[in-house]
Amino acid sequence: MAASMHTLNRDASIALRTQMRERRAGLSAAERIAAASGVAASLEQLPEFLVDRRVAGYWAVGGEVPLHAAVARLRAREQQYCLPIVGDDGRLRFTPLLPNANMQPNRYGIPEPEHAAADLLTPQDLDLVLVPLTAFDRSGRRLGMGGGYYDRSFAFLREVVRPAQPLLVGIGYAFQEVATLPAQDWDIALDFIATDKELIDCTPPETRP
Repeated sequence: MAASMHTLNRDASIALRTQMRERRAGLSAAERIAAASGVAASLEQLPEFLVDRRVAGYWAVGGEVPLHAAVARLRAREQQYCLPIVGDDGRLRFTPLLPNANMQPNRYGIPEPEHAAADLLTPQDLDLVLVPLTAFDRSGRRLGMGGGYYDRSFAFLREVVRPAQPLLVGIGYAFQEVATLPAQDWDIALDFIATDKELIDCTPPETRP
């Protein structure tokens, strides 16, 4: 029974991921720009986004919500913005995105800043992480691209009381919300989700200040 349920969940996840990626890719440039502004406004409601020193994000591909509006606000406050570097071990490191940085595509064709090994930060070094997604529910479950990089990289958060450092904030369009996603043992839940419409607090009520 468990094996058949796993297959059902896997097949449903693949179908949902495909559906959301197609809808996302079909957005016009104007719609993406408007969503970027909406997400930035939602993030401004999160106190940590206003003050945390090291904030990581992503380079938007395949119709993901662009983060240029949010990054502009971070830089205006002199906060450090970092991008992920895909490691050979299946985990992410991060490096600051400097003005006019040279970018090189990684194995997936996603641009990464040129960097020295000494510049790399571990996930534990970050204060806040803006996490891309293809679908989400309000409990903080996230459907990613299927590679598992974020779940492996932030697995240490399973051993601590959440929310903790770094704070994980999913970034997506409001239409990517679904009623519920199946929970997997390896999933790392999001603390918040910022969409173009609202900021969603995913932390259990008993852990909120």
